[in-house]
Amino acid sequence: MKKELKASKRLDVRFSEIDMMKVVWHGAYPLYFEDARELFGEKYGLTYMGYVDNGYYAPIVDLSVKYRQPILYGSKPRVDITYRPTESAKVVFDYEIRDEETDALYCTGRSVQVFMDLDYQLVWDNPPFYEEWKRKWGQL
Repeated sequence: MKKELKASKRLDVRFSEIDMMKVVWHGAYPLYFEDARELFGEKYGLTYMGYVDNGYYAPIVDLSVKYRQPILYGSKPRVDITYRPTESAKVVFDYEIRDEETDALYCTGRSVQVFMDLDYQLVWDNPPFYEEWKRKWGQL
């Protein structure tokens, strides 16, 4: 059984992220997911600059968000990110945004990243550094 890799980040809803109904604008959610990916990368050593330092980019090719209930201005949401292992040359994350106080579910999501070399060519096999990362964290 593979070890589950997770991280959580408390979000601060900024006034610039809400609409006139005091609801977080739908376009802010991917930014919240981005914050979670950066936190995950720092925690587990899978950072964007780490990709580049190893000769790769990791663009998002699929992103989904399922909205369950609105996040209101003044709420205290938390984004939880979970790494989903795959044998393919992909990095897959699942997300949940929940209320810190009540644990109410605001939304779920998923992102899929692939690998490209620095000449922007798609890489079909897991890069060596990513294979090593998977071994280190018990994902093989």
